[in-house]
Amino acid sequence: MTQAASATSHDLGKRVAALALGAIGVVYGDIGTSPLYTIKETFGVHGVAATPGNVLGVLSLVFWSLVMVVSVKYAGFIMRADNKGEGGIMALTALAQRSVRGMPATRWWIAVLGLFGAALFFGDGVITPAISVLSAVEGIEVAAPALQPYVVPLTAAIIVLLFAFQSRGTGRVGAVFGPVMMLWFCAIAALGVMHIAEQPQVLLALSPHYALEFFVHNGWGAFFALGAVVLCITGAEALYADMGHFGKRPIRMSWFSFVLPALMLNYFGQGALLLADPRAVQNPFYLLVPEPLLYPMIALATVATVIASQAVISGAFSVTREAIQLGYLPRMRVRHTSRETMGQIYLPWVNRMLLVLTLAVVLGFRSSSNLAAAYGIAVVGTMTIDSILVMIVFRRLWHWSWPKVGAVGLVFLTVDLAFLAANADKVEHGGWFPLVLGAVIFTLMATWRRGRELVMREIKQSGLALEPFVANIAGHPPLRVPGTAVFLTANQEAVPHALLHNLKHNKVLHERNVLLTVETLDTPTAEPEERIELQALGHDFFRLLLRVGFAEDPNVPALLGACAAKGLGFDMMDTTFFLSRETVVASSRPGMALWRDKVFAFMSRNAMPATAFFRIPGNRLIELGTQVEI
Repeated sequence: MTQAASATSHDLGKRVAALALGAIGVVYGDIGTSPLYTIKETFGVHGVAATPGNVLGVLSLVFWSLVMVVSVKYAGFIMRADNKGEGGIMALTALAQRSVRGMPATRWWIAVLGLFGAALFFGDGVITPAISVLSAVEGIEVAAPALQPYVVPLTAAIIVLLFAFQSRGTGRVGAVFGPVMMLWFCAIAALGVMHIAEQPQVLLALSPHYALEFFVHNGWGAFFALGAVVLCITGAEALYADMGHFGKRPIRMSWFSFVLPALMLNYFGQGALLLADPRAVQNPFYLLVPEPLLYPMIALATVATVIASQAVISGAFSVTREAIQLGYLPRMRVRHTSRETMGQIYLPWVNRMLLVLTLAVVLGFRSSSNLAAAYGIAVVGTMTIDSILVMIVFRRLWHWSWPKVGAVGLVFLTVDLAFLAANADKVEHGGWFPLVLGAVIFTLMATWRRGRELVMREIKQSGLALEPFVANIAGHPPLRVPGTAVFLTANQEAVPHALLHNLKHNKVLHERNVLLTVETLDTPTAEPEERIELQALGHDFFRLLLRVGFAEDPNVPALLGACAAKGLGFDMMDTTFFLSRETVVASSRPGMALWRDKVFAFMSRNAMPATAFFRIPGNRLIELGTQVEI
């Protein structure tokens, strides 16, 4: 190997190591704090008895759940289905839809699945901060039982501070996430080793034999215990969702070499404690900790759960932006909190809604045990949808054989549906919350998508055909004024309403008239050669199509600056933008139910103006109103 190649390899290794450290801080925050409540809920008030056989059976289930779901399903298979390096439920939905382009009915069902998966992810974004911080703060009940009444107020205060900090961005503290979480994983691993050394027979649970015995001896009780065991894999979806930030190799490296061993040592340590003292079921995680270290461990756990919550909240911001770009949510204000990292964004409206809902969850459920049922359904629902969508990608896009897709799908769905069924009895005990919240968010996204389709249908039906209009202008030329007029339109085959209004009321046309459409692709970024499509219509009329990916910000002035290479230069000081602002009126016309029409009209009125979303300068803009009935 040459010296230059060796140096390059060394630099690459350092970069991968740095990304792996970052992944430990961001990707694994959620799954890394699961030991706080998983074993406690499995053997809790409504769980199974902490007999030696049950302890080994539950530990075996935890181990094999982490192996099958996180190691095999996500790290081994689903992370292969990247959308130009990006992952997550919206990226996977776009990828699955692309694979069935000629099948409209199938595309519709994929969209429905993807939307409901995204809706459940928002539920996860509400429940994760609540259950994580609650479970950490509940450690003070072990240290000082008299402080129990302060658990909920202290949790609420921490959550308010967490959401208040979002506007500052995670860039400033991102560098400390990895080291803090490394300290957390080392601490929980060390606690586990201490107790495993006292009860080494607990390692027998590595054999799946004990999981099978657990089902044989406990029957339906063992099946419903899966509803608590599933808590050990909460956060597994983050491996896929954060793939675009860290890459596959660093995420896999940190999981197999560091995170998985640390988690298993702690889970087996809790099991060893229960073998020695079954009464420790009240809080096996904190009872692992030597008394002098209890308060420092509570502080470290609280910091770790805040980091875990931060990752989920940031994920909710990213998913929201993708949903906006793909046309499933109205435009909202997006603020970038880092000049270096494009993915660090802040959405004020989403942050406020998450804060209100998270506080409501904390005040309503009041303990991590009460929240456990709600958490399981939200997590497993999203994972099941991931499995279905990735099977479509494997078959349609990658052309896997039916036997291969069937074999992999059978394994994935058997595990997912078993966990889902085990949580079915928890619907009335809190599991209803993510389902109701998911249904509401799904309805809003579906209504917005359908409403935009109806608005576009009305605009197309009422519009004049573009090319005959241009030909007519050539035959009867109006007065032309200097400069360039850019008309934003979603229908490039018809004359924009703003152009007609300008001609009708001002009796003039600009020297150059550009009909501009911004299209969002089903890939996270647009390739340079597909970003700009320009067509001259004659008589100084141009049809311009700008394409952006769903993970990009549509900065129209910047994109117009790149049009000079296509032969159409823009001087912003000599360019005027025209936009038709539609006022939606709900009616009983066919399309949607009247109540959905009203919901869409409300969302449309409160959406961020297109001009601000596209970064169009306000001093170069003329808006003309039009009324649309749907």
